[in-house]
Amino acid sequence: MGNDPELDQALEYFQRAYEHQRKGELEQAEDLYKKSIEAYPTAEAHTFLGWTYSFMGRLDDAIAECRRAIAVDPDFGNPYNDIGAYLIEQGSLDEAIPWLEKATRAPRYESYCFPHYNLGRVYERKHQWSKAIDCYRRSLGLNPRYQLARASLRRLRAMMN
Repeated sequence: MGNDPELDQALEYFQRAYEHQRKGELEQAEDLYKKSIEAYPTAEAHTFLGWTYSFMGRLDDAIAECRRAIAVDPDFGNPYNDIGAYLIEQGSLDEAIPWLEKATRAPRYESYCFPHYNLGRVYERKHQWSKAIDCYRRSLGLNPRYQLARASLRRLRAMMN
């Protein structure tokens, strides 16, 4: 590990939390993500705590954690996408759009295909088929193996024929 004991401790808590989350042990994951944040706040820990809350059905708490992640690191794209996805789940489609658009422009994001896919979901639910198709295409352009985008594009094309 490095020269920063607080960061090292936070990373250890984060890794343990993620393992619990993967096993569906959400309460343990929540506790360890909180310990990670207490030791050394990172955008990743806040975002993953939010993700854990979403699995628990606590979407408002998930959104609040994502907002905290953005406050720690506004360049990190995941929390913008996640807020958009949680708002979609809550039925707040118009409110989701600016968050997803911010995710597509975030300087630090490994999976730009996700916000484009989620924008496609929004436009599909709003019956804006051509916008949805464009978003699904963009998502596939960024990750040709992204099966959800491929299936959504195929479904929309079939519906329009």
